[in-house]
Amino acid sequence: MERRPLGQTGIDLPLISFGASSLSKDFRIVDMDDALRSVRTALDLGMNFIDTSAYYGRGMSEVLVGIALRDVPRDQFTIGTKLGRYDLGHFDFSAKRVIESVDVSLYRLGVDHLDIILCHDIEFVDTRQIVEETVPALRKVQQAGKVRFVGISTYPMKVLTDMRNKVDLDVVLSYNQYTLQNRRFAELFPMLKAGNVGIMNAAPFAARILTHGTIPQWHKASNAVKAACRKATIHCESRGADLAKLALQFSIRHDDITTTIVGSANPENVRKWARWIDEPIDQQLLGEVETILQPVMNESYLEGLAENN
Repeated sequence: MERRPLGQTGIDLPLISFGASSLSKDFRIVDMDDALRSVRTALDLGMNFIDTSAYYGRGMSEVLVGIALRDVPRDQFTIGTKLGRYDLGHFDFSAKRVIESVDVSLYRLGVDHLDIILCHDIEFVDTRQIVEETVPALRKVQQAGKVRFVGISTYPMKVLTDMRNKVDLDVVLSYNQYTLQNRRFAELFPMLKAGNVGIMNAAPFAARILTHGTIPQWHKASNAVKAACRKATIHCESRGADLAKLALQFSIRHDDITTTIVGSANPENVRKWARWIDEPIDQQLLGEVETILQPVMNESYLEGLAENN
C-alpha cells in the first residue's frame, strides 16, 4: 500500500489506516472474533497505523487492539491513541490525568510507547488548558520516551486554527471535514504544512451518511445534508456504483493528507476498502455526485463550546 510522510515526524503512514472506534459499541454491537480479525486483516493489507482512544468503548477499543496486536512485532505497526475525553460528558485534560491516561493506554495496548498521542475533542473545553497544561505535560511524557509525537483531534476548524497559532504541534487529526460533502479541512492545509504539522483525516464516510448504511441517531448533520447524501446514494446505486467507494477514493486523493482513517469490525469491509483504493475513480460519477451535493457543500455543524466554533 502506498505510504506518505507525516509532516516532519519521520513516520510514513499508509494511504488508509485502521480506525478502532469501530471496535466499540458506538455504531453497533460487535462480534469479538470479527473485531480482532479486522485488526489483523488491516495489518495484512498494509493498513498498519491503528488509531484508537481511551474514549472509544470507554477503554474497550484499546483493550481489543492490544489483544489483536499481542504477538505482532512492535516494528510492524504504528499506534496512536487519544486522551482527555473518557465519556460523553467526562473530560479531564489535567496534567495529572495526562500521565495516568498514557500509562493506562500503554497497559491496555500492551506496548512500551505510543507513536502518536492526541488530545481528544478539545472543542468541548476551554482550550487555554490544552495550551498551558495539557500539551506541556505531554511534552514531558514525550521526553520520558513514552510517546513519540503529540497533537490534537478536533472537529471545528476554528479550534484547529487557534491551536496552531498558540502551541507547537507535531500532528493534527480532523474528522468529517474532508469528505465528498465537506472539504473545509483543506483550507487549513497551507497553514499546517508551513508549520511542518502532519495532517491526518478521519471518517471519509462522514459517520455513514455517505453510505447506504443506517445513520446513527446521534449524527448532527442537518436534514438537508442527510437528504442530499441519500439522494447521492440512490443515484450511485442507479448507476451500479457505491457512494461509499466514491467517498473513500475521493478522500485519499489530496496529496497533503498523509492518511485517511477508516474502520470496521467486519474484516470483509477492510478487504473491500483495500481493493477500492487500487481502482481508478469514476470521474463522471464524481461530477454527478458533486452536483447533487452542491447545495449543501461544506455545510457543517456546531460541536463543543460555542466559542470554539
